[in-house]
Amino acid sequence: MGMSANSPREGILPFFMSVRERTIESELMDRQDLEPGLRAGALKGLERINLLSRAAGSVWGPIRAFARKLNRPVRVLDLACGGGDVVLALSRRAARNRLPVEIHGCDLSAEAVAYATKRSGVEHHRVRFFQCDVLNNPPPEGYDVIVNTLFMHHLEHGAALRVLSALRNARPGLIVISDLRRSTAGYALAHVACRVLTRNYVVHYDGPRSVVSAFTPAEFSALATQAGMAGHRIQSSWPFRFLFTWSPA
Repeated sequence: MGMSANSPREGILPFFMSVRERTIESELMDRQDLEPGLRAGALKGLERINLLSRAAGSVWGPIRAFARKLNRPVRVLDLACGGGDVVLALSRRAARNRLPVEIHGCDLSAEAVAYATKRSGVEHHRVRFFQCDVLNNPPPEGYDVIVNTLFMHHLEHGAALRVLSALRNARPGLIVISDLRRSTAGYALAHVACRVLTRNYVVHYDGPRSVVSAFTPAEFSALATQAGMAGHRIQSSWPFRFLFTWSPA
């Protein structure tokens, strides 16, 4: 049987907590035995949060500029795509801008891939989702752009370094990463926003943990440099996130 929650407040981090040091906190969404109903509800809640935080909009800017510069069909892979809402939002933006951008998404969770595939079928977008364990297998080559949102904070330093190195070795023309910025204000916002935007226990549990586990821009910049991505660009974005972009020389 999958993991279930016995108490609506069981395991939720306190509202006041120091986030000065990065601390990896295990999240329920990372558990493969999480009940399908809880996971589906969490994916819907995260979709709502991504919509209000303009997650797709922040990564679309660099993709659009890159596609216009190439002036040819562009293949994009969203790594750890979850429920696929960012992939679908990017597909809609590409269609509105009349850009020939083909977007795929991959995720470790078979349930997430099935959920995203069902969504894409309903919305009739030309996208594809597939299962992939990026921690143990290199991402597939042949993509012009590799993007991921809200994934890197799940990883220990060594694992994050391996993933960044693997992304570089996949030889895309552009890497775009959007993730949380660890800060006291961001931690407080996660508590409040997760409560206001969804009643799903998994989101309430995982949201503050994500901020505690997040990198600061300076920490992530140092990590990227160590992974061989010198010359990258990293900037703050709303709300309490950073946007990382890197193209090989």
